[in-house]
Amino acid sequence: MKKKTFVTKEQLEAIAEQFPTPFHLYDEKGIRANAQAVKDAFSWNKGFKEYFAVKATPNPFLIQILHEYGCGCDCSSLAELVLSDACNVRGEDIMFSSNDTPAEEFVKAKELGAIINLDDFTHIAFLEESIGEIPKTISLRYNPGGVYEISNGIMDNPGDSKYGMTKAQLFKGYQILREKGAKRFGLHSFLVSNTVTNDYYPTLARTLFQLVVELKEQTGIEIGFINLSGGVGIAYKPEEQANDIAVIGEGVHQAFNEILVPAGLSDVAIYTEMGRFMMGPYGCLVTRALHEKHIYKEYIGVDACAANLMRPAMYGAYHHITVMGKENKPCDHMYDIVGALCENNDKFAIDRMLPKIDKGDLLVIHDTGAHGFAMGYNYNGRLWSSEILLQEDGTPKLIRRAQTVADYYSTFDCFDEFKGKLQ
Repeated sequence: MKKKTFVTKEQLEAIAEQFPTPFHLYDEKGIRANAQAVKDAFSWNKGFKEYFAVKATPNPFLIQILHEYGCGCDCSSLAELVLSDACNVRGEDIMFSSNDTPAEEFVKAKELGAIINLDDFTHIAFLEESIGEIPKTISLRYNPGGVYEISNGIMDNPGDSKYGMTKAQLFKGYQILREKGAKRFGLHSFLVSNTVTNDYYPTLARTLFQLVVELKEQTGIEIGFINLSGGVGIAYKPEEQANDIAVIGEGVHQAFNEILVPAGLSDVAIYTEMGRFMMGPYGCLVTRALHEKHIYKEYIGVDACAANLMRPAMYGAYHHITVMGKENKPCDHMYDIVGALCENNDKFAIDRMLPKIDKGDLLVIHDTGAHGFAMGYNYNGRLWSSEILLQEDGTPKLIRRAQTVADYYSTFDCFDEFKGKLQ
């Protein structure tokens, strides 16, 4: 089966003349259409906000596009808070959801006016010690434990997850926060990654909505917002059925009306923190075939490597590959598509049936718009690629230049014996 690219071979050849491969390319038109679709899917909830998971694609140009559609930023580190601030995303447009958090990060979150989402019961005291107070608005992260199931079967095992609090800790935590002056409370939960089912958010919503009703009945505390976090995935494989955000939004709406409205909680705002769904399908890694090797298997060596896209090497994750200009050719050659790292797992595909690949062919590795560039690294001194935005008018815009050798060694500049030598 095939996946369509959002760019033509002719466009890519022209872009590659200006910006050498490898590079990550993003589809502005697709990003905008998807952001609007998410906004529409939850328009029934007057307080809805999508907090884009900055960790997925930390590029200010892309964050600014999403901000035009009302998206905030889900930040989990000091660097992400700084990036959000630079994009003029501040105040309660930031959700600071971190774990094992250093004090200085809570201080920065307070400085920016972010909503702080605490991952652990002990962080209540730590936060107060770190910033000198408990914020008027604050959120807690819940972990139900055990195995989480939906209609499609077992999704994950939250009991093995490091995130969140038990139910007992959660209820006690809210009461302590109320005693310390907090006025507006949020509930957050992250249970599952990359679900390809329209049932996940609605099922999670029911779990959290019922918990909120129970909290109100037992303690009198009313939750002001419920953050469904991330977990809505994308169809990496061409045979998979992509999620329908309109169906997902309506499923949450139905649960809202059945559980929260009768309990007098119709003003609860719904938040999400999607990264993969917001950006994943709207980015690709573009690379060129450099070498072919014929030993016990057939290999195609490309100019990208796992340092540009870690997921296949780290998780064995599938990313579809299109050989540009050969979309209609028969997939009658079996290849391992590999990079140049000194690691045998540096492979984008193993035993993949593809059209015959010749040296110089451009390959598009699909669905790298989230957790692609962001997970890059510098092993073997391999340098980060550029990032390019394919604008709505079809023209390319450089939104991150490629790393240079001088960049890679820049942290040695403070030593006189190396100044100017590592270029």
